[in-house]
Amino acid sequence: MKKLSKFLCAVLAAAFLLASCSKKDSSKSAPSSKVITDHNGTQVTIPAKVERVVISSLLPLPSVYCLYMGGPKKLVGIHPSSKAAAVNSYLATCYPEIKEIDSSFVKGNAVNIEQLLALKPDLILFNAGNSAEKEIFESTGIPAVGFSTNIAGYNTIETYGKWITLLGEIFGKTEKCDEIIEYGRKINEMVKSRTASIPDEKKPVCLFLYACEESSIKTYGGNMFNQYWIETCGGKNASYELKGSATLNMEQIYKWNPDKIFLTNFTPALPEDLYTNAIGKYDWSNISAIKNRQVYKNPLGMYRWAPPSSDTPLALQWFAKQIQPELFSDIDMDKEIKSYFKKFYGVELTDENIKDIYNPARAASGK
Repeated sequence: MKKLSKFLCAVLAAAFLLASCSKKDSSKSAPSSKVITDHNGTQVTIPAKVERVVISSLLPLPSVYCLYMGGPKKLVGIHPSSKAAAVNSYLATCYPEIKEIDSSFVKGNAVNIEQLLALKPDLILFNAGNSAEKEIFESTGIPAVGFSTNIAGYNTIETYGKWITLLGEIFGKTEKCDEIIEYGRKINEMVKSRTASIPDEKKPVCLFLYACEESSIKTYGGNMFNQYWIETCGGKNASYELKGSATLNMEQIYKWNPDKIFLTNFTPALPEDLYTNAIGKYDWSNISAIKNRQVYKNPLGMYRWAPPSSDTPLALQWFAKQIQPELFSDIDMDKEIKSYFKKFYGVELTDENIKDIYNPARAASGK
């Protein structure tokens, strides 16, 4: 009996030891954190399992996040401008819960730390170029990952691809990631192959307006996303010699005399406002784009079609059709949009939905 008792004790001790080792091994195989390198080149330690996410100053990122995640899962806070676009876009139709996501942690483009902390995020995603926010987030101790807008030289397709890649590093790479990136590159190659040999005299002069209000008219120079859209699609950027954000006067616009004007969804202005001189005391009547009715309001799908967004491959095709309509006459945008939304968002669009995408509300500007 004594020998049997000793044997049983030994067995139990061995079992306990194995169980303990198993727990240790298990804890080693499932770390509580991991280190990633963001677009600032900063190594950031983030939770291995992220549960509450805030997206701050990179306004288009919520749309790309929803494309990647299949909706606003784990998202507890977004910038007010991102929310204005979301609520007035198809993003809210597809994912109505985004309307309830908090945006009160930003007031007048300034982060309120108390409101931010109240959201209890375990990860913040922000614009890598916003150094002021970076300092604020570092002071809170909450892991913050920077996403860059100029990491690909303002090539919109490659920029959105790099955002998706970084999301994959944070949340886990999926086959869908590669498929989305590859589709964008395929569209980019198709458009470039068609516009590569266009002679200079057949390239229309194009002007993007990011603000067109009574108080100011603004564009971006040749080192921003508008340069990529225009150049890739076979046009000439009127504001090429400018840098960054630039305020314009009508004298400069008369001098450029653009053939085509694109109104982004950062401004509430619509083409009819320019056709009828309805904004301030500006007189647009003698400009070529006005005379020929070549003013276009950028569509609004899951986000504004100007910076990178989850709709970027669609935006590239749409811009190509407006800038070089004959060269891209074979592209049926209604069909392309429906196919893209079904494949990547799992959404069946109606003709009425398409009409809404082409005719965004003024309120989408957030102004």
